Amino acid sequence: MITYIQQNTKLPKDSIINTVNLLNQDCTIPFISRYRKEATGNLDEVQIGDIVKYKEQFETLEKRKATILKALEEQGVLTSELKTKVNACQDSTTLEDLYLPYKKSRKTKAETARQNGLEPLAKIIMSQNNGDLESTAQRYVKGTISSSENALEGARHIIAEWINERSDIRSNLRNQLERHAMISTKVVKSKKEDESAQKFRDYFEWEEALSRIPSHRLLAILRAENEGFIRVKIEIDNERALDYIDRKIIKSQNACADQIELAISDAYKRLLFPSLSNEALQKAKDKADEAAISIFAKNLKQLLLGSPLGEKRVLAIDPGFRSGCKLVCLDEKGDLKHNENIYPHAPKNDQIGAMKKISFLTEAHKIEAIAIGNGTASRETEALVRKIHFNTDVQVFVVSEAGASIYSASKIARDEFPNYDVTVRGSVSIGRRLQDPLAELVKIDAKSIGVGQYQHDVDQSKLKKELDVVVENCVNSVGVNINTASHSLLSYVSGIGPKLAENIVNYRSEKGAFSSRKDIKKVPRLGDKAFEQGAGFLRIKDGENPLDDSAVHPESYPIIQQMAKDASVSISELIGNKTLLQKVNLKNYVTNTVGLLTLEDIVKELEKPGLDIREQAKVFTFNQNIKTINDLSEGQLLPGIVNNITAFGCFVDVGIKESGLIHVSNLSDSFVKDVNEHVHLHQQIVVKVLDVDVARKRIQLKLHNK
Repeated sequence: MITYIQQNTKLPKDSIINTVNLLNQDCTIPFISRYRKEATGNLDEVQIGDIVKYKEQFETLEKRKATILKALEEQGVLTSELKTKVNACQDSTTLEDLYLPYKKSRKTKAETARQNGLEPLAKIIMSQNNGDLESTAQRYVKGTISSSENALEGARHIIAEWINERSDIRSNLRNQLERHAMISTKVVKSKKEDESAQKFRDYFEWEEALSRIPSHRLLAILRAENEGFIRVKIEIDNERALDYIDRKIIKSQNACADQIELAISDAYKRLLFPSLSNEALQKAKDKADEAAISIFAKNLKQLLLGSPLGEKRVLAIDPGFRSGCKLVCLDEKGDLKHNENIYPHAPKNDQIGAMKKISFLTEAHKIEAIAIGNGTASRETEALVRKIHFNTDVQVFVVSEAGASIYSASKIARDEFPNYDVTVRGSVSIGRRLQDPLAELVKIDAKSIGVGQYQHDVDQSKLKKELDVVVENCVNSVGVNINTASHSLLSYVSGIGPKLAENIVNYRSEKGAFSSRKDIKKVPRLGDKAFEQGAGFLRIKDGENPLDDSAVHPESYPIIQQMAKDASVSISELIGNKTLLQKVNLKNYVTNTVGLLTLEDIVKELEKPGLDIREQAKVFTFNQNIKTINDLSEGQLLPGIVNNITAFGCFVDVGIKESGLIHVSNLSDSFVKDVNEHVHLHQQIVVKVLDVDVARKRIQLKLHNK
């Protein structure tokens, strides 16, 4: 296993061994990367995640090998040579090729021919030294075999199966498909004019090398095929493929060779090419999935680590036209204090009444910020709010609504607000997203947040697994206030999970707030292992021990107590005292288990305990003269917010219904390897309008570097 992981990750052997040992002790990725740096050699969560991935791959492969070896033994065909080959396999494709000749398959043409006694004839043909094949075949005419041609045809079916099972031939064809396969598409004529087919218009007639097709294009083509608008074909040079098989098998020029040539053609068209071309397409799809999931994961991380406003009183508005705007007031903790509707837009147009109501509630609830959802009527509502003269400094933010409707209809939302309808829940979610995006977004199924592309087309189990890891890493990198965190947020804390999160919330409801990390151990079913894994990520504000509101793990408290004692100060005096901390000689505190890496982390945390790694939320204003796509013109410079990142560029909200695209080629004057190196989600940028296609509602933008 260690060798397998090292070959795939190129990480140091000792780091892999120690990490695997920690994983086998049920340690989590966030815990290992944060608190076991000496053991891992300072591996980060991505590197540890790779070790987890290849460890699981290896274990799956070993499990499959055991199943195959057992099946071969039961069939009585397991030779020592075959066993060695199976055990030596390093990938599932080679393993399945080895097993293919012994698989108990459904009724095939070859199996029928064997039952008719034609295998000896097939062996005679393959020997390629029979001078009178017609007479030989005549001897097999009996029962359902009515002629020598019937006998030869049956023998060819057996030979075709043998050819299909040859691992060298399969390997060569795989190689040809990998290097030379072309993917082409043709529109289904009856669907060409369908309105819903027009988004796939670029792929009505398309051809490209399968090895070079970008992830987003392949996923778009496969979606178009699934929806019945196009037909997809994989092709290689058939003559070259057949020529290779001929050269591998045909060693003579006689009647036997002619029969083998027919069998080769049959094996290729009926068995080899359909199977291996599907495999090649699936491999390309897996690669495309991986790329799309990777982009989605990066976007999700940026979204979850978006800038929080913090504990401020917020008035949140879910804007709308006909049904009005739903308005809620939240306190610093995000608790709902008031809700009602206002109708500033058509058809009621009660702007004055709406402005008075917002002004009154802002004063009554001591509101510090206003959050406006970015959906329908967002710009109009923002313009209305900005007309109001508040008595205090009230910041106005436009907040992404993505996934808010999913949350408002969910069980989590119903449990939180059983007496309120979906509109109130949605507005609360918008307000809380401004206060703390991470705490609110963890309540929504990650793939419903809508940051990425083709999330419904990729492998759903792989997507969920990857996104769960991202959420877990984000939650633990920020830390969680155990006394205010929701069940959803707590469930992502290292070592906790949904059941213990529920127990924590119930314990908190019954016994009141936790006053120290030691109290966490009193939660039912929260044992030593869960405490070890989670304690460092669970924070207690204004608790008995000031270290409980830091990322310092309780196991390291004795070290800090010794540091404070050696400096003749209390722990409270040591925390935040940068001058004193910089004088500490860390080598004095190195032990068998705690090294300089951990000690440096401890000092960094003591300098700024509980520091939020996220940036503070900033107010942003769109160009107020741009209301629709018709107001755009080439050459304009506009403020915008990055609202999605893909493999081919990023989409930018410039304050209208349609988002504009900055293609990768317009992100920089130099080559762009990764879009994320140039922009991040929700980044406030300035863009230049390059082209506006009003008919297709497409806007081409360029990143403007000031």
